[in-house]
Amino acid sequence: MHHASPNLRRRLLAALGLLAAGHADATGDDKAAWAALRGGAIVLFRHAHAPGVGDPPNFSLGDCRTQRNLDATGQTQARRIGERLKSEGVAVSALWSSQWCRARDTAALFALGPVREVAAFNSFFSSQGDEAAQTAAARKLLLGWRERGTLVVVTHQVNIRSLTGQSTSSAEGVVLRRNGDTLQVVGHVRP
Repeated sequence: MHHASPNLRRRLLAALGLLAAGHADATGDDKAAWAALRGGAIVLFRHAHAPGVGDPPNFSLGDCRTQRNLDATGQTQARRIGERLKSEGVAVSALWSSQWCRARDTAALFALGPVREVAAFNSFFSSQGDEAAQTAAARKLLLGWRERGTLVVVTHQVNIRSLTGQSTSSAEGVVLRRNGDTLQVVGHVRP
């Protein structure tokens, strides 16, 4: 780095400082995320562990046998998330899910109430849907949601990234607050 220009050196050091600060704040983000959830925020969960990537070529929305599904690890993750939400005192007023079996099953295993399937949260991985239209519809639903309590949505990694710019692992949630006509990321809830 001794050959880099002073301006480049400053930018690199600033970027490293931001990365270090982001890493140091991970625990703080979790605390803020849980506080927001107890106060009635929105959380977008990626479905729990379902081995593989994408769906088989014979995929059919109405037939779980043609889809990637939760394995035992995923089922355990989903149950634990539901238990944790309850033990943290999160009052869930609505539970929405993608129509994909692995998302619906994750939501059902949360055991937080009835699951409402919402097509706007269906996966669009590998061009299975319309990313722009679904993201716009999902954003409109999230911004228009006004009930008391917390909204829990189970969806897919590609949907969460498109809505928030955040990556998630299986069963990880991104907690959001409405800020005018935008969705502000508060933090993450990790499995």
